[in-house]
Amino acid sequence: MARFIVLNPEDSVAIALADLPGGEMVEDTALLEPVPRGHKIARSDIAPGGLVRRYGQIIGQATQTIPAGAHVHVHNLAMADHTADYAFGADMRPLAPANEPRNFMGYRRADGQAGTRNYLGVLTSVNCSGSVARFIAEEAEKTDWFRALKNVDGIVPIVHGSGCGMSGTDEGYQTLFRTLQGYARNPNFSGILLVGLGCEVMQIPDLIGTARLRGDGNFKYMTIQQTGGTRRTVEAGVEMLRGMAQKADACTREPIPVSEIVIGMQCGGSDGYSGITANPALGVASDILVAHGGTTILSETTEIYGAEHLLTRRAVSPEVGQKLIDRIHWWEDYTARNKGEMNNNPSPGNKKGGLTTILEKSLGAVAKGGAAPLSGVYLFGEPIDTKGFVFMDSPGYDPCSVTGQVASGANLIVFTTGRGSVSGYKPVPCIKVATNSEMFARMEEDMDINTGDILTGTTLEEKGREMFEMFIRVASGEATKSEALGFGGAEFVPWQIGAVM
Repeated sequence: MARFIVLNPEDSVAIALADLPGGEMVEDTALLEPVPRGHKIARSDIAPGGLVRRYGQIIGQATQTIPAGAHVHVHNLAMADHTADYAFGADMRPLAPANEPRNFMGYRRADGQAGTRNYLGVLTSVNCSGSVARFIAEEAEKTDWFRALKNVDGIVPIVHGSGCGMSGTDEGYQTLFRTLQGYARNPNFSGILLVGLGCEVMQIPDLIGTARLRGDGNFKYMTIQQTGGTRRTVEAGVEMLRGMAQKADACTREPIPVSEIVIGMQCGGSDGYSGITANPALGVASDILVAHGGTTILSETTEIYGAEHLLTRRAVSPEVGQKLIDRIHWWEDYTARNKGEMNNNPSPGNKKGGLTTILEKSLGAVAKGGAAPLSGVYLFGEPIDTKGFVFMDSPGYDPCSVTGQVASGANLIVFTTGRGSVSGYKPVPCIKVATNSEMFARMEEDMDINTGDILTGTTLEEKGREMFEMFIRVASGEATKSEALGFGGAEFVPWQIGAVM
């Protein structure tokens, strides 16, 4: 195995692929100090204020003299001016359509969407109905009629911490509204019971609207106050679910084109290998799915900051490119008015793994998007109505970002991680991808795919094809590690914007 790698001839730094001791030769230079694996090494002297490049792109500016062979990290590297030519559509190249049609075994819904799982959901309008929703799901799963079901994967209570103590007209309200409606319509649910308290800001009639939330009619609702309290609401809820379950149990898997797979792509607990192994391999898999007519969703706007030009240059139109830049500007204002800054995003774990600035982290994160044209840009939880590679605005906080992707229609999640992550996102299965072999071995019970072997000879193309084949198996019912461990009951985290009153 190589001891270091240079990702682009124009790079100022090499990346350590093992813990390197001081004195070891990297290219023609002896290391001046030990450098941990995943961290950066100066390839030549860098003057104070000098721009530092990785992936051929600027990742920061030297805060002091950095001699050749030195460790380059937070102690001598900081944010730099990262203005770039957005050049809307300049690098847009349509992918060649796939030659071979592929199917998965999924659930065809009345509205035309396709599910990869077949859950019933108990959705709450407000935190005040959260415990009752859990009681309903727990009681229903104890019944004989539930145990007799053949095709229902389970009953999922979807509870959260908002829905009241908020404005009923602002951006925060609209974001939560889209999120709740999106979950009610996600194709991995075959039926939804909506439970409110009754007096909350997020009113049940408003959520239902004229469309009745679901086209299949497998939808019921009630409030605790109107039903007569906790016990009566639980009893009524269990009985409602019983009727809904009979309809859900009649759903069976059937062959569906892979063009109906919608994947939410995430990275969390990133490290110095994320942009070398897992993320670009996922980019290959994304391109394969898009070539088959499928949809992949990149998100985490705070984690493309500084690399957004790589996406705008692939936009299918100036309007799509501008929509992404508008979201970047919104975030700059949002963080400023909340006394934050965009470079706050790299976490302590990210930095320990070798990442330094948000520019560096973003360049690796964008690699998940492959090379496909950017077909659309969406708000958090906004329904995805465009095939291909798209972007959905969200925070970089993983459970919140995935919540938005599920609300937008994702029926599968793929999550790359270098430090390790344990989470799941019912009703949507989550495939976990390890960036390095050491972490994969340490957390094998939680990881589905290891991309560390890219450093020892496996190509990105081979690993991307392996991921794509797993997409089909999981979409067809194969359980992921997080599903087998029972994750997914605590990761519904709507994005809470605005004042809590």
